[in-house]
Amino acid sequence: MNITFNRRVLPSLALSLLAVIALASPRTALADAASASISGAAGANGPAPDFTLPARGGTSLSLSQYKGQVVMINFWATWCGPCRQEMPLLDAMYKKYKGMGFTLIGVNVEPDSKGAEKFLQGLPVSFPVAFDAESRVSKLYNVQGMPSTVIVDRKGNARVLHKGYRPGDENIYLDQIRKLIRE
Repeated sequence: MNITFNRRVLPSLALSLLAVIALASPRTALADAASASISGAAGANGPAPDFTLPARGGTSLSLSQYKGQVVMINFWATWCGPCRQEMPLLDAMYKKYKGMGFTLIGVNVEPDSKGAEKFLQGLPVSFPVAFDAESRVSKLYNVQGMPSTVIVDRKGNARVLHKGYRPGDENIYLDQIRKLIRE
């Protein structure tokens, strides 16, 4: 069989193939890729940068206070549709695994925490929520889109960076959480 391609069609075909591959590839980066994407993290499985932020109830929250636990840090905003969609699923994960050495920190990235507080009245969650009004922590973790999720192991190392949310991504989270809890 002899197949010939028009020189104008071949580049379009190649770009289309690359787009399909990019869409089909998982959006979770493990170990060294996660650390490389987080400024301040040193090499593969590098330390997750510590932070302290104001939290709900007028308290403050630090990553270091959860050392020894698997920690999911979920960056979100009230205007983000996928964030709203995953919030109840994240809360269910938190409730199920919190007794096994797991915690989840929701980090709202909006400049005014009042909007987030109002949002959480309509969609309550039981996990701790902190407010990154000045985007200091978002920048520290190189957050470029909503939602973004970082999973930190018991030793304080950034192990997973997940960008975005689509239905079914919670299974990726669960697999990683279970794996890290067992370590």
